[in-house]
Amino acid sequence: MKELYWKYSLIIFIIVMGLFLVRQAQPFTNGILGAFTLFVMLRRPTYRLQKRIKPNAAVWIMTIATVLFILIPVSLLGWLLVNELVSMNLNPKEIIAPIIQIIRLIKEKTGFDVLTENTITYLASQVPAWGQSLMYGVSDVLMNIVVAVMLLYFMLSGGEKMEAYIATLLPFKEENKKDVLTQIKLIVRSNAIGIPLLALIQGIIALGGYLLSSAPNPLLAALLTAFASVIPLVGTALIWVPIALYLLIMGDWINALILLGYGGIIVSQCDNLIRFILQKKMADTHPLVTIFGVVAGLPVFGFMGVIFGPLLVSLFLLFVEMFRKEYLLEPSSK
Repeated sequence: MKELYWKYSLIIFIIVMGLFLVRQAQPFTNGILGAFTLFVMLRRPTYRLQKRIKPNAAVWIMTIATVLFILIPVSLLGWLLVNELVSMNLNPKEIIAPIIQIIRLIKEKTGFDVLTENTITYLASQVPAWGQSLMYGVSDVLMNIVVAVMLLYFMLSGGEKMEAYIATLLPFKEENKKDVLTQIKLIVRSNAIGIPLLALIQGIIALGGYLLSSAPNPLLAALLTAFASVIPLVGTALIWVPIALYLLIMGDWINALILLGYGGIIVSQCDNLIRFILQKKMADTHPLVTIFGVVAGLPVFGFMGVIFGPLLVSLFLLFVEMFRKEYLLEPSSK
């Protein structure tokens, strides 16, 4: 009885303290997940380099290279996007004019008042506040980048020991442990490489359409389209459809039709084709796993949900399959 008491008391202490630590670490969630993603991508090159030079020097080289060639370029891209948004001369009257025109047209044709003009004016007045929120978000991103770099260094320093320790904690058989760890490495690596690559390709393809249709601020629109490509189902249409409608409202029918055709035929079809090719090439993941994973992961993990949402879905399916093989199938059919 004493041993059971000690055992379950220790389990309760571990759970309570773990929940407390997770809650306190919530502001740094993206930094922690980012460090884990970078570790999965860099573990093999680091281990190979440690066999040729001093282990600590190899870790420093990989950490500095990550900062120079991954984190700084990504940060500069984010800064460019924020700078473009902040430097835009947003005149609320110019913003709400085409929207009010659409509302009046709908009311004249159908008699249905979609939104009052006062509501639209209020929403437009909130644009500066949204800009301030965006700037506050930048400081959080910088803090998470620092956390990611620090954690990455310590993960790479004790990587093999950490992996062996985690393997001892997994409540599976040895072959199942290998399957779980392999699945984690495969999904994280494929999404960490495939999603940015897809965003880059989609941004370049969309830029051609924006230039062809003389869309306003095509570079900013292309950047937003690249970011929108990670959103399932709607994806890039979240950007090019409103721009095409704006051109249509402003009376530029030709360019509006060009952008609608370009977006519907080229951008959307390329998105589906490239996404399918990358998923098959890197992880052989079913598209539904990615779609449901991103939908479930974004509210929980934020932007990192595009990587860890599909990972959770894949692990869930893997655990179900492990349970089926272990407990449901007859021994002769396993």
